[in-house]
Parts: sequence; structure tokens; C-alpha cells
Amino acid sequence: MTIKEFNNCVDLYSDGIYRFALKMLRNEELAQDNVQDSFEKLWVKHTGVDAAKAKSYLFTTSYNASIDTIRREKLKQGYLQQTNEHATYQPTNYDVSQVLSQAIEQLPDIQKSAILLRDYEGYSYEEIGEITGLNESQVKVYIYRARLFLKNYLVSIDNLI
Repeated sequence: MTIKEFNNCVDLYSDGIYRFALKMLRNEELAQDNVQDSFEKLWVKHTGVDAAKAKSYLFTTSYNASIDTIRREKLKQGYLQQTNEHATYQPTNYDVSQVLSQAIEQLPDIQKSAILLRDYEGYSYEEIGEITGLNESQVKVYIYRARLFLKNYLVSIDNLI
């Protein structure tokens, strides 16, 4: 990959990676750091990465870094405290995007990543498999389970929309 191709990747993919990281991490500063780290890792390995595969490489790097950050944050805050915050959520208004975001946050990390990559970023099952290291059928199963959970969550009486 040349310098020009690298700069082109920054122009094309930085916004998408930021949106993905922001949805995963729910923190603007952590998402910005994630994007910066992803491009730094690409630059370090730019001679060995084909420009056509740069998008997959960047999203895979961002995904792995997001998972690491989530795990690190859970250790800092204490898993029990974070679980209790999610369990006691009661929406005061019926903002669909807020309720949907809350539902997505309750998904396991792998399901959350798969659903975000598929429905928010528009990746194919094969591309999601490359990014997450899963095979195509596993990706389909995780997306199905995530959608089923979201459907049940959104139509439950507690989260009446």
C-alpha cells in the first residue's frame, strides 16, 4: 500500500470506523482513540496490506480493539455494577432510537458487533465473518439471535413503544 492509498483509506473509511466504534464503545473519546489506533496499526503494516483489503483490515482492527476496550472498562467499573444499571432501565419517554440503543447494549459483544456491522454499516455476511473471525453460518446465527432478542425486547410491555 502506498502513501496515497493510505490517505485515500483515511478519507473513505474513518467516518464508518468511528460510527462503528462509537456504537460499540458508547464513548466519543474512546471511539476516536479506536479510529486513531486502527489507522496507526494499518500504517505500521502498510507494506504488507493490500489496498483492496484495507477496509476489512481496519474494521477487524477496530472490532478487536473495541472488544479489548470493553473488557478493560468492565474490569474498571465492575461487571455487577454495569449489569445492574442495564437491568433497572425504565424509559421515561418513548424515543425509539434510545430504546433501541439500550436494547443493543444488552446484547452479548459478538451479537452486538455482528448486528452493527450488518444493519448499521451494511456489510455482507462474508465480510462480517472476515472481520470477526467467524464463518458465514455463525454470523447468520448471531445476527438472527440478536434480531430475535431485539424484537422481543422492543415489543415487551416494559419497553412499550
